[in-house]
Amino acid sequence: MNFKEYLDQVLNWLLLSGPKILLIIILAFVALKVTKALSLRLSDAIKQEDKKGEAEKRIATLSSLIRYVLSVTIIVFAAIMLLGELGIEIGPVLAAAGVAGLAIGFGAQTLVQDIISGFFILMQDQIRVGDVVNVAGKGGLVEKVNLKTTVLRDLSGNVHYVRNGLIDVVTNMTKDYSQYVFEIGVAYREDVDEVIAVIKEVDEELRKDEKFGEVILAPIEVMGLDKFADSALIIKARTKTKPIKQWNVAREFNRRLKKKFDEHNIEIPFPHTTVYMGQGKKGEAPPLNVSVSRTDAD
Repeated sequence: MNFKEYLDQVLNWLLLSGPKILLIIILAFVALKVTKALSLRLSDAIKQEDKKGEAEKRIATLSSLIRYVLSVTIIVFAAIMLLGELGIEIGPVLAAAGVAGLAIGFGAQTLVQDIISGFFILMQDQIRVGDVVNVAGKGGLVEKVNLKTTVLRDLSGNVHYVRNGLIDVVTNMTKDYSQYVFEIGVAYREDVDEVIAVIKEVDEELRKDEKFGEVILAPIEVMGLDKFADSALIIKARTKTKPIKQWNVAREFNRRLKKKFDEHNIEIPFPHTTVYMGQGKKGEAPPLNVSVSRTDAD
């Protein structure tokens, strides 16, 4: 075969198969763009209708996964069609891929475990992007969830990549709403009823605040005197807020409560220590010598 005949065959192939290949590539590209656009439009529509932002979290978690699966599916089908147009037998390729997939499945059991666990985590809506969770001994803000791993960023900025197969218990602190439990210590001399009244007063003022009022969902629930600690009476209370807002509300509540305690002369006690020198069987006690001295600064 001379060069002219070879060139004629190439031109004939380009005229017959070239447009088909180009059409397949264009359609695959358009399909990928349409998938991305539909995902973004669905997310925007839910953002407008959802007031609490809970559905938005779920869509943000699932949209990236769905987009990834659809993109891979489109690319695989496009590749199979291109192979057919190039004259490559698809049957042996698919058979080899099936055997290779089976071998990989037996050799990568942890990967299969991660994918199955990730599938159920996503389908049961246990973890969503934007939640604060504790999983597998790590805690933080969920930045990404896929079938393989869950990515968390803690308060210090550290990023944790947790295999979904290691997640057996999920503690979600921001699902639908959040709560914060206060353990407020006051001195034994204080009137508990007065302290509870002050706590409710601070909560009422905080709920009327323009910034914090919109994120507090209910009046504070004062459970009462919870326990007698070594140096303080512990009063337990609980506030309910929008998801992930409980810590900001708690910090502001504590700031205002401290100022209100100062106004009412309510003591927040320091730890106390009782020194017992011992006592003999006859009731005698060893002497306790206390010496107080003052040293003038130079």
